[in-house]
Amino acid sequence: MSDISFELARNSLNEFAKTIEDCLVGSLPRPDGMEAQVIEAMRYALMAGGKRLRPFLVMQSASLFDVDLKLARRVAVAVEYIHTYSLIHDDLPAMDDDDMRRGKPSVHRQFDEATAILAGDALLTNAFEILADERTHEDAHVRCELITALAKAAGAIGMVGGQMIDLKAENQNLHEKQIKRMQQMKTGALIVFSCEAGAILAKVKDERRKALIGYAGDIGLAFQIIDDLLDVESSSDDIGKTAGKDARAGKATLVSLMGVKEAKQAAEAVIDDAINQLKLFDAKADILRSLALFVLHRAH
Repeated sequence: MSDISFELARNSLNEFAKTIEDCLVGSLPRPDGMEAQVIEAMRYALMAGGKRLRPFLVMQSASLFDVDLKLARRVAVAVEYIHTYSLIHDDLPAMDDDDMRRGKPSVHRQFDEATAILAGDALLTNAFEILADERTHEDAHVRCELITALAKAAGAIGMVGGQMIDLKAENQNLHEKQIKRMQQMKTGALIVFSCEAGAILAKVKDERRKALIGYAGDIGLAFQIIDDLLDVESSSDDIGKTAGKDARAGKATLVSLMGVKEAKQAAEAVIDDAINQLKLFDAKADILRSLALFVLHRAH
């Protein structure tokens, strides 16, 4: 285990979360009529809080290759738009059916189901509008690579596909390999894109890019294990959403398969692997090393 403290990442994340919010809101379309409600719902969802982990990973991966932070910030916004859309839809009655997100009413409770669906749709499509813009990168090939990679991460072989497996797997006995695949798709794919984005922006295709992909895959798996542990061990007030839902819904998780103790040990092992993936990088990757520990020790 690394001797770097997770507090380095926690403090950096807290500072970053404050600075990215203006960019998130500033990139929203401006209403000009009766469509204002859907944009208000988009803003509500974006400003509900959150760790901003995925956009943070974009910025940190970009900094490893000295990418212009203005370019990286646009990709970071696009990633957070995709993540926020997924949360809006995940909370809908037809999906995980949760009335609370980040300690506040879910979008469909604050507004209505139709508005929530449309707000999620708009965030999804706006993300690709941002990536397609010349301001994201002057090279059209880089923009196309970003769009393709994010579309795969968010689509049927990524986040959406993982969510489908998650819904279909309720009250079924999945083995460990199946659960890990589901989690790599549902949670890990977008995290992998977030780390790879820096290399895409820098046009890097060597072993460093592969190392970042490996690191992100480990982080994504550990993140989901800890998420499932928090669902079992924490209260709704602590995690900002309804606790204990996974067990009641009969969801397939590594916690339900292994038990709490072994799941914690599995998460620790995966985090060690994640840190080892960064051996190609110098001290510029210390925040990413610290972030691995933050994922392991997070309380919500």
